[in-house]
Amino acid sequence: MWEQVRYNRTRTAMLIAGMGVVLLLLGIGLSIYIGGMYLMGENTLELNFFVICWIVASVVAYFQGDNIILALSQARKIGAHNLHRLYNIVEELKISSGLETMPSIYVIEDPALNAFAIGRDPNKAAVIVTTGLLTKLNRDELQGVIGHEIAHIKNRDVLLMALCVLLMGPLSSIKFPAKLSWWVPFVCFLIPSILTIITILSDWGLWLIFIFYLCGLIYATPVITRLIYYDISRRREYLADACSALYTRYPEGLASALEKIAASTDQVLAASLITAPMYIVSPFRKKGMAASDVSETHPPISERIRILRAMAHASYAEYDRAYREVRGTEKSVLPAYATALAGTAAIRPALHDNLDHFQRARETSNALWNARNYGIINCACGTRMRLPPSFKLTEVKCPHCGRINQVAT
Repeated sequence: MWEQVRYNRTRTAMLIAGMGVVLLLLGIGLSIYIGGMYLMGENTLELNFFVICWIVASVVAYFQGDNIILALSQARKIGAHNLHRLYNIVEELKISSGLETMPSIYVIEDPALNAFAIGRDPNKAAVIVTTGLLTKLNRDELQGVIGHEIAHIKNRDVLLMALCVLLMGPLSSIKFPAKLSWWVPFVCFLIPSILTIITILSDWGLWLIFIFYLCGLIYATPVITRLIYYDISRRREYLADACSALYTRYPEGLASALEKIAASTDQVLAASLITAPMYIVSPFRKKGMAASDVSETHPPISERIRILRAMAHASYAEYDRAYREVRGTEKSVLPAYATALAGTAAIRPALHDNLDHFQRARETSNALWNARNYGIINCACGTRMRLPPSFKLTEVKCPHCGRINQVAT
């Protein structure tokens, strides 16, 4: 999928450059407002400030973006010895996808069903899932979701989305009254243009130029940012679904997982407008309701499910055929180089999952206790007690039988 990687690299460069243009325009506007003589080469301090902000923001987003998103999502790293089932699935899909390095695994303590991936490059990547996902999905379904996220890492979607989230996300979260219509940014840019021609060097003209100019820029930027999200996110989600079907050789696994995720009424509490595009399905819900097909950053869930279930075998060409059949269009969703790939596999039978919902919940909770370094006291009556790392007493009383148990130091 080298063409997709090149596409993402190009979009990444365009995104960073676009952010620089926005800050450059703000710097020019502020210079005009303060000095009124920017066009004559004076008062460039404000412009330099915004250029420095652009450089610092780009560097921090590139090198520390993963850590920032993990902190915002309140994710906790899980080792291989804690969640064997999840670790084995990630390892299987790392091999089937051709990744050279095993991604790190993080868990968000949240009953909502969702997942996403991050990573500056495939060698420094991570897969993040919620506890609700681990509890509610069987092995085939979890495999489908992980395959989708591994595809984002393989295709280098994650760097592009991380930069988009961190550089443009704060701007996209700006809210405006519904009464403000399309003519507002038009007028905000038109009036300064007229004033510039008439009174470019007069004080009152420059004041008005800056005010209208700034209002138009602030209003237009969130709209442009959402359009960028729409363009980047939707295409990459379809391609990641196709990759997951090929990696797992079981499209029904992801289709069933998406069905359960969509039916869930729980919203990811740590999600925000800034981080929402990273998730496999929009993390937002209306209170007590399932996920909606209408999303600015994700394709319709029901459509994704129908496409996966219309596949007769696992290949990019078959996914593209199913897409065109479901959408009733002749336009391909996957690039030509992908559909031309010869890789085709028969759909495998469903796997038998030995764990029920209760066992998966216990496995997940035990992994989280271990990740927090909680100690375990096994009483002779069969009761298992968890002790936090800060526990200082030398003995503890069993709440069931009353026996006194010694705490190992």
